[in-house]
Amino acid sequence: MSIDNSDPGHGNSPAAWTAVVIMLVAFTVGTIAFWFSIVPVVFAAGILAAIGPIVGFILARAGYGVGGIHVVAKEH
Repeated sequence: MSIDNSDPGHGNSPAAWTAVVIMLVAFTVGTIAFWFSIVPVVFAAGILAAIGPIVGFILARAGYGVGGIHVVAKEH
């Protein structure tokens, strides 16, 4: 029985941060637009929120995810 003590990274990568920031902006804009009853902007924010994980996946596949070739791990 072995114990794996390797740190998985917990999504601390440019790909994950980009996806999260895109989704946070989308939810913020969507919430404000919903508050002011601007329906087209609410739908646009929903589409942007759906694009966030797709961008994160593409960046991770391009080497910007945890353990990617373009990411330099930093010690805490």
